[in-house]
Amino acid sequence: MHIQMLKSKIHRAVVTGAEVDYIGSITVDPVLFEAAGMLEYEKVQIADVETGNRLETYIIAGEPGKGEICLNGAAAKLVNLGDHIIIMSYADLTPEEAKSHKPHVVFVNEKNQISRLTRYEKAGSLYDLEVNK
Repeated sequence: MHIQMLKSKIHRAVVTGAEVDYIGSITVDPVLFEAAGMLEYEKVQIADVETGNRLETYIIAGEPGKGEICLNGAAAKLVNLGDHIIIMSYADLTPEEAKSHKPHVVFVNEKNQISRLTRYEKAGSLYDLEVNK
């Protein structure tokens, strides 16, 4: 048996673009998704903090260091420029693996630059691993 667990997330990224006339996906600065342990073309869930909309898509890489977060295709209709979103990836783990699993969390500032990298360690607790200023 396997259970789905949060693998990683990029917390409160700011939407910088929405391109309806695109084949689909979310364009993400690779500096962010690599820091979260995500891969290009990986399936992700997106939650819009302002609207409450949730959707699933996959990551494509933008230009490194630009802070780009652009929803493409139909997903572009579910967000607004400037909205804050949470980008989450999941992993299938055995119950034994899940007991010691600690998701990666990337916090960003209003320019989508990394402000803090953390790991969840216990329910309701965050422990800082690194601070980038």
